[in-house]
Amino acid sequence: MKPITLILILLVSNLALFAGDKDSSKADNELANEKLKELSAFLKTLDSAEKAMQYKTGSVPLSNNVAHINLPAGFKFIDAVQTRYILHKLWGNPEDPSLLGMIVPDSFHLNSANVPWVFTVSYEDMGYVKDDDADNIKYDELLADLRKGQEEANPERKKEGYAAMHLLGWASAPYYDKQNKVLHWAKEFSVEGEDAKTLNYEVRVLGRKGVLSLTAIATMDQLSEVKKNIPAILKMAEYDKGFKYEEFDSGVDKVAAWTIGGLVAGKLLAKAGMLVFLAKFWKLILIGVAGAGAAIKKFFGFRKKDEDTGIVPADAGDTSANA
Repeated sequence: MKPITLILILLVSNLALFAGDKDSSKADNELANEKLKELSAFLKTLDSAEKAMQYKTGSVPLSNNVAHINLPAGFKFIDAVQTRYILHKLWGNPEDPSLLGMIVPDSFHLNSANVPWVFTVSYEDMGYVKDDDADNIKYDELLADLRKGQEEANPERKKEGYAAMHLLGWASAPYYDKQNKVLHWAKEFSVEGEDAKTLNYEVRVLGRKGVLSLTAIATMDQLSEVKKNIPAILKMAEYDKGFKYEEFDSGVDKVAAWTIGGLVAGKLLAKAGMLVFLAKFWKLILIGVAGAGAAIKKFFGFRKKDEDTGIVPADAGDTSANA
């Protein structure tokens, strides 16, 4: 993996040359210098954040004290505070207070050019999900409902400044492992303004009082790599004593309004917005190597407001990453 530092150095170098071009207007030079400073600050933020990262391995308890993640060799874990900082401040995603962490391959580094897939971890205290309907779900009909729901959600996404998403179909058909109480499926999306297709791979681990959600952030060209790691991912989440599915007590426990079909069709669909900006962010960085001028315009113009660019002062990167 190439350090993102090297790529941004190339981008900064191109921009510096542009800023010093005698044929450029004064306004162009001033703009180039301004963006040069912002890029340099962002580069420093990435490096500072990576140095501050505290990756975890082995058996990692989740901060909500409901479950833990058992990480085999080849994987590491990022805690809730660091995950929220990365996804929101660095990668420009909507804030999500439900996030408990992120599972990443051991090759993952914030300041690397080729960011691999990641799996976010969250939990919803929805109650005990009955799985009686698992064998009777017509997933093709469900897909049609999902498409309709996504299109209905797009006006609100655009209102909030995010690109519209269109559900193309199953990237991997829903499958429920009744013995282990694990549901997983994948969807393929197109995103307005993007050539690459977005992959949304979802894993749900049923528990006594709610559901653990593991969501892949990746693109369709990473599907085979993500699928290769699914068997390991499915085994990582383990509920603590008192929260296991088989410990359900009908006399005291709440039964969820959701069923297996409901989990696939449910409100968590809105979180697919996360998947877009990771891909877009790194694509624009790489484009910058080939053409600094066009990349700069896109890099700082694709988000809804200047304050949402993900560019934060280097000292803020140190503070937040250590929070």
